[in-house]
Amino acid sequence: MRLLVTGGCGFIGANFLHHLLGTHDNAFVVNLDKLTYAGNPLSVKALEDRYPERYVFAHGDIGDQDLVMGLLEGHQIEAVVNFAAESHVDRSISDPAPFVTTNVMGTQVLLECARQHKIERFVHISTDEVYGSLGPEGAFSETTPLAPNSPYSASKASADLLCRAYFKTYNFPVLVTRCSNNYGPYQFPEKLIPLMIQKAGANEPLPVYGDGQHVRDWIYVLDHCRGVELTLTKGKEGKVYNFGGASELPNIEVVKTILTALGKDESLIRYVKDRPGHDRRYAMDYSLAEKELGFVPEFDFSRGIAETIAWYEANQDWMESVQSGAYREFMSRWYKERV
Repeated sequence: MRLLVTGGCGFIGANFLHHLLGTHDNAFVVNLDKLTYAGNPLSVKALEDRYPERYVFAHGDIGDQDLVMGLLEGHQIEAVVNFAAESHVDRSISDPAPFVTTNVMGTQVLLECARQHKIERFVHISTDEVYGSLGPEGAFSETTPLAPNSPYSASKASADLLCRAYFKTYNFPVLVTRCSNNYGPYQFPEKLIPLMIQKAGANEPLPVYGDGQHVRDWIYVLDHCRGVELTLTKGKEGKVYNFGGASELPNIEVVKTILTALGKDESLIRYVKDRPGHDRRYAMDYSLAEKELGFVPEFDFSRGIAETIAWYEANQDWMESVQSGAYREFMSRWYKERV
């Protein structure tokens, strides 16, 4: 199995690489990453030492056609797993352009290069946000109409439709996965859980959008990586597979759980102005993945959050590495706009 994994220095991509190389002795992987603000080489540094014969890093953009074709041909790549994406909703509201450039145009370049190279499998990683927002009941299935409500989710829905078009038009062997909110090691601290862990640890105010009752289905990242692996090895071409963690919680309960685990007081919580187009609730029906792939999440939220907190506490060097001036500037501006 010779893979091109894009975005492998990002949160989910890095976890997938650790999982795949650690469980498949025959896997050879090229990791193509642009190393934007959320891509951290430290997240995959151990792979270079541990698997020098089976892991290659390539610095670059999925929108660079010559580079992508060179990697596919030069390393005799058989399958592609596309994690590469601009993925933060707040950033997409501030400036949608990079999201369209990477998530839509970049995905199209990757698809076309893979088609020309006659790739055997192409797994595109999407998100539950393409479905829009749910009411108090029900769950998203793979047949739920797409109704994205942010520039980020619109760009991901567009990429999903390009994948569908390549399957329908060219019979290209593409599969799409859509997953609920991930958490775990290596997640950039603009996302809810690592941000709250960081701020609570420093006794800083914890910003919570609106009334804090926005509900998300939380999945531990290793469970998601297992779902992607199953899609790659067992999924049916042209299909979409949903993955979830069976852990629906309001954001405020997630924040309170972190405070309790760290022995901090709830007085640190600060309710801030809600963001535009903020979806109220997500929930995933993953019964198709369970039926066709044998997927069942192994981590409940209490176990997953305990392991996540322990990882961040034990990896302060990684956390310090992402505290760049650009990151601090963005978070300062983000917080001031909402208080």
